[in-house]
Amino acid sequence: MLLKVGLRLLPLSFLLLSAQAFSQTVQKIPNLPNLPNDATAEQAQQAVAGARAGRKLTPKSWPNGARVAVCISFDVDNEYLADAPPLPVAMSAGEYGATTGLSRVLALLDREQVPASFYIPAISAILHPEMIKEIQKSNRNEIGVHGWIHEYLPMVGNAQTEEELLNRAIDYLTKATGKRPVGYRAPSWAFSPYTLGQLTKAGFLYDSSMMAMDQPYELVSNGTATGLIELPVTWILDDYPYYGENADGSMPRPEAVFEVYKAEFDGAYEERTLFLLTMHPHISGHRSRITQVERLIKYMKSKPGVWFATEEQLALYLQKSAGSAQTGGAAGLSTSEHRAN
Repeated sequence: MLLKVGLRLLPLSFLLLSAQAFSQTVQKIPNLPNLPNDATAEQAQQAVAGARAGRKLTPKSWPNGARVAVCISFDVDNEYLADAPPLPVAMSAGEYGATTGLSRVLALLDREQVPASFYIPAISAILHPEMIKEIQKSNRNEIGVHGWIHEYLPMVGNAQTEEELLNRAIDYLTKATGKRPVGYRAPSWAFSPYTLGQLTKAGFLYDSSMMAMDQPYELVSNGTATGLIELPVTWILDDYPYYGENADGSMPRPEAVFEVYKAEFDGAYEERTLFLLTMHPHISGHRSRITQVERLIKYMKSKPGVWFATEEQLALYLQKSAGSAQTGGAAGLSTSEHRAN
């Protein structure tokens, strides 16, 4: 279905995702009233206190003297069942990620010998169980949690239900991969008021859903350091807003997308911090787009001092660096606090 906005036609699915991702005022979030216009300073502080940016975790040096850390990540959403009715043609566009896009992505990673992190909703893996083995085949890649069915957590509205879905996803991926995932990425990059507490309770090493910095940091909740490492994302470094589901995004020309990615990498390289890219096999796995991803990887590899790592590898290095740099630092950053097996 298309909705007319001015002279432009936009797909309804894109408008709904944009509303979810960029504005909580469009829909009423269960158990989370909007802050009133006459809110006091205390109310404003309390409203944002649940998840805040804590100390910066960029280390004094990266492994082997590298200037920048590079993490390439993919959200393997595929059929995207929780966000749209399961109509055949729409589902086939997501299925493309499993039948075609993922194999192109993995072939590229193999050619360039670089690792990547893959965040998979459990239902996506259940529908396409072969994906797990394909991703693990090179022994370079990481698999992390991305929800049970790509549920939009703010609308779940119930802490118990949300935790049950999280534990189901953890249990399934643990059995399917042979290793308990240490990394989490929220579906649609959206937390509910309960999510952060559930992640720390589950023992995750890191999250990759927040956007408060463009370098690693520690998450703070209600003034207390959680020990959870945040590897931040940004819509600027996500393929979905540019390409959209139907080549109707803000900038569908792959060469232009490459220029944005390149400029962000150049900035991270200059600042000696982190470049973290998020893509989707059913979006960037198309022929004209994967060539630009390859172009980007080759460009980054041409620069001296670039450390390509999975987000797990990065988080473990940050954990070690934080512990050595701060004696008696946050207990949550100690290795024993995280269930990596």
